[in-house]
Amino acid sequence: MPEAIVLIVDDEEQVRSAIGGLVRSAGYRSVLYASAVDLLAKPIPEGVRCLVADIRLPLVSGLDLQSELAKRGERIPILFITGHGDIPMSVRAIKAGAVDFLPKPFRDQDILDAIAKALAEDMRLKELEEELISLRSRFESLTPREREVLQLASLGLLNKQIAAELGLSEITVKVHRGSAMRKMNARTLAHLVRMMEALERGALQVQTPV
Repeated sequence: MPEAIVLIVDDEEQVRSAIGGLVRSAGYRSVLYASAVDLLAKPIPEGVRCLVADIRLPLVSGLDLQSELAKRGERIPILFITGHGDIPMSVRAIKAGAVDFLPKPFRDQDILDAIAKALAEDMRLKELEEELISLRSRFESLTPREREVLQLASLGLLNKQIAAELGLSEITVKVHRGSAMRKMNARTLAHLVRMMEALERGALQVQTPV
């Protein structure tokens, strides 16, 4: 996993140092923060990354940190560590997008497994983002007419129906459609429909073969 980074936020020095040493022993890079305020005040390292945070932090809680990162557009898989009394808060965190939570005390292997899962999720999402960028680039390479034809084709219209809609000959529609399909690397109409849906949503699903 290239340049995997684990960000660790805990106000207890012993806890964050212990987790930091553990993740380094597993081959990851660790960055330690004493508070959410500390993390938010500095540039966040780029790369494949995840965040391990205590859900109860001074000044800015783990939940507030999660919310603030989302507002800033920082998409980082978050793993919360909690006390036994924090389960309701943890459920809220999961609903807000946290990948997991571990009640204290936890085994070293449990947190390493959870971190590996979070990092794998971050890598997966980054790959999908790259695919979406590529998809947008291919769509922008289309001529205005090719875009019109492709959008109508993705709605299920036949070539003769597209021709009637745009005031073109059917053969012209076939030429534009073929050219657009090649530029988009769309293998089938179903593949094209998934591409257009992904562009409209601004996101790709795992099963979308782009």
